[in-house]
Amino acid sequence: MLEGKRIFITGGAGFIGSTLIGRLIEKNAIVAYDNLSRDSLKDKPFRNHANLTVVKGDVLDNDALVKAMAGSDVVVHLAAIAGIDTVTRSPVTTLRVNMLGSSNVLEAAARLDKCDRVLVFSTSEVFGQRAFRVAESDSTVVGAVGEPRWAYAVGKLAEEHLAIMYYREQKLPSVVVRPFNVYGPGQVGEGAIRNFILRALKNEPIEIYGDGAQIRSWCYVDDMVDAVMLGLELPQAVGESFNVGNELAVATTYGLAETCVRVLGSKSEIRFVPRDSADVHLRIPSVKKCRELLGFEAKVGLEEGIRRAGEFYRASL
Repeated sequence: MLEGKRIFITGGAGFIGSTLIGRLIEKNAIVAYDNLSRDSLKDKPFRNHANLTVVKGDVLDNDALVKAMAGSDVVVHLAAIAGIDTVTRSPVTTLRVNMLGSSNVLEAAARLDKCDRVLVFSTSEVFGQRAFRVAESDSTVVGAVGEPRWAYAVGKLAEEHLAIMYYREQKLPSVVVRPFNVYGPGQVGEGAIRNFILRALKNEPIEIYGDGAQIRSWCYVDDMVDAVMLGLELPQAVGESFNVGNELAVATTYGLAETCVRVLGSKSEIRFVPRDSADVHLRIPSVKKCRELLGFEAKVGLEEGIRRAGEFYRASL
């Protein structure tokens, strides 16, 4: 267990970052470095904790980043441009933040006097439009040049390569995680389950892009953070990439919307709308490596996760 460490988290005010801080805050000093564009931390009970320092900053501002990271023992890099709508509007910013920003973070970590661990977040998007039980050793795929969605995947894939090469060339103790569709209480911004739940709670129409046959696996945020904690603590994680998801929590987009309506007792109508941009048809991970090397196992099923998230958003409404 991590204790007595100074832990620097880019994107620390975001959905996953703020949830991770909740696990670490009692026994560690936390610096959350974030531009606060998506602030989930403000709603957390520990937002004013004595062990927490929030620094408003940008990973593209290298001088500010280096200054804020100084003295850290552990670095977690979550800051990124994400969400298909945001990426589509700003593909240049997406690439700059996800590539140059990640490069800044890794170089700053490599220059620390002592760095115990650097954990960076990639994405399941690196597997392209069709991926069934994909393993970490499977080939990554990038789509057609000019399609904004793949700007996000390309940036994250570059980050992965850089993190692993920093380990191999400079012995920086890097770990990469690839999240598969994380959801849960505190999610901000875009996200299918969040959007479906909010509409279901208000009995508003739920809109599905395309025919609703797209298949995903869904990972509850507490399970994601379990995997991150293992990646930060276990020595065998260093120099490795890990798929993190729930192989059993699988649904079509239409099935997901139906489940949200049923579990939350909603009267929402489900509607289909066209999507002009690229979409992912099938994405289910193999988490065998994460299970065998780190002992990770997702615990929260899809219906239970929707129920918990629904309770959170109902209270906020």
